[in-house]
Amino acid sequence: MDFYQADPTLENYWRGVILFGRNVASYKFALAHALYEVDKSGSDLVTLEELAVPFSRHLCQHLLHAPKQITSRGSQFLDTCVQFNNGELTQDTLTETTIRLGFNNVIDAFHNVNAGEIEKRFFLDERKTHKGIRITDNFYQLSERQQYQNLAFETNARWNLVEQAWAMGVSRNLVAIEFDEQEKLLFSHVNTRRVNITSCRDSLNGYQKGRCFYCFKPISLVPADTELADVDHFIPWKARDEVANINGVWNLVLSCQCCNRGKAGKSSHLPSRKLLQRLHIRNEYFIQSKLPLHETIVNQTGTQPAQRIDFLESNWARAKNNILFHIWEPKAEGEATF
Repeated sequence: MDFYQADPTLENYWRGVILFGRNVASYKFALAHALYEVDKSGSDLVTLEELAVPFSRHLCQHLLHAPKQITSRGSQFLDTCVQFNNGELTQDTLTETTIRLGFNNVIDAFHNVNAGEIEKRFFLDERKTHKGIRITDNFYQLSERQQYQNLAFETNARWNLVEQAWAMGVSRNLVAIEFDEQEKLLFSHVNTRRVNITSCRDSLNGYQKGRCFYCFKPISLVPADTELADVDHFIPWKARDEVANINGVWNLVLSCQCCNRGKAGKSSHLPSRKLLQRLHIRNEYFIQSKLPLHETIVNQTGTQPAQRIDFLESNWARAKNNILFHIWEPKAEGEATF
């Protein structure tokens, strides 16, 4: 997959797992969150008992608003989590069941992406010898990287999106992910009811590798951070009468504040054709990521790559010719990786 091959940093290998790994259960997301909470100053051996508490806690929290956390018909482990949420079981019972049943498949499958294992492992399976996993230098180094603070936000957003797809039954009812400009949220409709899914910033950031779409300056998801990303319409909102579904995910990108609002920034200008090609590549990451962004992009832009390219080209040309936009390109602040 060219996502992390084009930019083989540790954070992008990690994002490969979170964004592109096969999802038949939400356990991978819960394990990722548990690893974020590992004591980085302690032993590199983390026992299943130590993992069980944060792992089960995140699953229990998600079960409160999303009962479907697995694609199979049932799970004894998830039944135990539901019982705990209902006050029918103690924490000790939940922890014991998590140790016995919760990690059966997720530890083996965590590093698998596109039917193969990624080149960088973040932990080693030592359940048979030491009843736990051993954190590798890769994970410790990842935790020291600038982008590490964004990963928990990205993981939770991806988890929320997958939950919504399962809840709606993607095979029967393709999910249409929409954008609320005022709230900066992604949402969908179930029958006539609106369902808020997750933060737009948190959902998009991983696919842009934590960088401004335009200049590749690092951006942040941390609230109140001075580098907090802006959500921007690639084809400006001013063209909404010329471009159908301008609020679609296909047209949303994350930008640093300088590119979006600065004196030399994009403002209401139209990004160049070179940047339009970058938008296509970013949208193809959505396609590779499968449900529900795959289904949304296909519905919005076309079933085949050539159709999706034509969709972008025609809308870009319509905006350029009918609105008479000035064409804009940023000053590069980092190396382009897509």
